[in-house]
Amino acid sequence: MAQSSLFSFNQNPTKQTLVEAQVKADRVDFKKLKQTEHRPIVALVLGSGGARGYAHIGVIQVLEQYGIHPDMIVGTSAGSVVGSIYASGKNAQQLRDIALNMKANDVRDVKLAMTGFFDGQKVEDYVNEQVLSTPLEHLKIPMYVVATELKEGKKVVFNYGNTGQAVRASVSIPSMFIPTKIAGEEYVDGGLVSPVPVNVARELGADIVIAVDILAQPEHTETSNVWGLFNQNINIMQNRLAQEELKHADVVIQPDLREKSHIFDVRGREETMQAGVTAADKQLSSIFKVFDQQNFSRGYKIPQFTVQN
Repeated sequence: MAQSSLFSFNQNPTKQTLVEAQVKADRVDFKKLKQTEHRPIVALVLGSGGARGYAHIGVIQVLEQYGIHPDMIVGTSAGSVVGSIYASGKNAQQLRDIALNMKANDVRDVKLAMTGFFDGQKVEDYVNEQVLSTPLEHLKIPMYVVATELKEGKKVVFNYGNTGQAVRASVSIPSMFIPTKIAGEEYVDGGLVSPVPVNVARELGADIVIAVDILAQPEHTETSNVWGLFNQNINIMQNRLAQEELKHADVVIQPDLREKSHIFDVRGREETMQAGVTAADKQLSSIFKVFDQQNFSRGYKIPQFTVQN
């Protein structure tokens, strides 16, 4: 397993300051929150998967419908985009509107370099526009963004500082995006080390982890073109990593996204969001069962329901 660090990146994240910065970055004492409110801590974990990330919005829509609101959000790559905007206070309908109104040029900026051909600055600017330039530590829901420190291949978790910059680092697919430089260090896609960051949520103190896995299955991936081949390489690597982490989730939601040919396919956004709705609906009984087992008592009026066989 890759080494993991949690730290603020408005400081210089050197090895000497890492521990001190970690203490500052962890702005919520979840253990104390659990003790004072006498309830379990709920984490929503949103995984990587490029354009399949629209499915996260459908999942959030269902959870919101049943009054299920996370205490923390942990996101990698596409999950960090949706998660950070959701954490800023947007509801599911607003997320849908944002997704449907987004144009490719809003987040795509070509800049040819030896290390990639997308710069990522537009991603940073777009996310900051959606969250009103709110830094991570001031988002309404504690948000943890997973990225990979390039030099040592180390998993890093941001929850302090420039929200858009952290997300930019998390989505920077190697060889496609130029690595994101933060305080002198280079960062790339968090999916390389933690495509569905369940373990981060556990390390932060989550009692209930709802994980959304939007990775494409290798057997469903088109490999007749360069994009397909590139995507297949990512799928094989990330699926193996994800399977290990998903063992530690309480509920795993896996939208059926076989029709998405590659991670950059932004067509069919409505259908992708609906796939998230459908998958979340199927897991409602599992979610409520976990809540019952944890003696969930947040005051939600979760409706009674019958699962049809």
